[in-house]
Amino acid sequence: MDAKKPFVAVLLIQTIYAGMFLVSKAAFNVGMNNFIFVFYRQAAATVFLVPLAIIFERKNVPPLSFVTFCKIFMLSLFGITLSLDVNGVALIYTSATLAAATTNCLPVITFFLAVLLRMETVKLRTSSGMAKIAGVLICIAGAATIAFYKGPHLQLMLHHHLFGHHNSHEHQSHVSSGATWVKGCLLMLMSNTFWGLWLVLQAYIMKSYPAKLLLTTLQCLLSSIQSFFIAIALERDPDQWKLGWNVKLGAVAYTGIVVTGVTYYLQTWVIEKKGPVFLAMSTPFALIITIFCSAIFLGEAISLGSILGGVLLVGGLYSVLWGKSKEQKMEKTSSTGQAEKETELKEEVAAQSPPPPFFV
Repeated sequence: MDAKKPFVAVLLIQTIYAGMFLVSKAAFNVGMNNFIFVFYRQAAATVFLVPLAIIFERKNVPPLSFVTFCKIFMLSLFGITLSLDVNGVALIYTSATLAAATTNCLPVITFFLAVLLRMETVKLRTSSGMAKIAGVLICIAGAATIAFYKGPHLQLMLHHHLFGHHNSHEHQSHVSSGATWVKGCLLMLMSNTFWGLWLVLQAYIMKSYPAKLLLTTLQCLLSSIQSFFIAIALERDPDQWKLGWNVKLGAVAYTGIVVTGVTYYLQTWVIEKKGPVFLAMSTPFALIITIFCSAIFLGEAISLGSILGGVLLVGGLYSVLWGKSKEQKMEKTSSTGQAEKETELKEEVAAQSPPPPFFV
């Protein structure tokens, strides 16, 4: 039973992420401003995380210098605030399925950024290096397929959807417009690039501020402040800021508390048990769940281009992960062999050296 727990955990994580795409899209479909949504989401996450940070890490608070604070502020601005704001605009222009599909290219984007920042190396003459390059190219092909090829639409024969009847004519015109769809795809990739940059630069920040929960809470707090000023500058209508007992409040609570709180713990636990590659390989589950749920609950028509592009993105993801996994195995084997050689050399030297005087 214990061996199955990581598999159940990653399935739950990807189900939660699929739900995030669906409820966010549903909130936008009923007219919620995406910038206000991001502010409420981050505020809810902050309120949820502050007590946890106080309880679990109040005794291990590392010093926070001004330089480190500025780094965390900029990381929050680009990696969280702008990433979520751009993602919200892209989600309005496209679909929940596209959001789930492009998430599969996040590990590839992260790897590409790590190479540019010289945190990763690519050995072109090895099979692992070729697999990584091939994965990047396949992901580019998948993104281009989603953006520029729609093909026939596949829609389930359901007439009563949970949120689909709220769709406005403006929203429908967005989806049917080819230029708007391409714009949404590019914005979605930009959002994932910001997110990937956030993941890469976390390693630098963690060296000077190693408290994970406190760092996450601080970033959520800073992101709440940043997103508030962006939202208040772009939306002054008081009615847009009101939350009733409807899908808007549910989406804010779900993304702020469940996505930020529950998945944070589950992902940490899975990485500790099975490693980051195992977690990354489960990403396509969110796409599969979103495809069916968006058709049932949102009444979205799934285009053939989205399915083909999603398949290419998943293929590119696994190609990069396979190359990374093989490279790690080779490094582990090499280090083990080197350690064995050093041990053998020490034994030979010890056997050839003369015995101490008191043994003669």
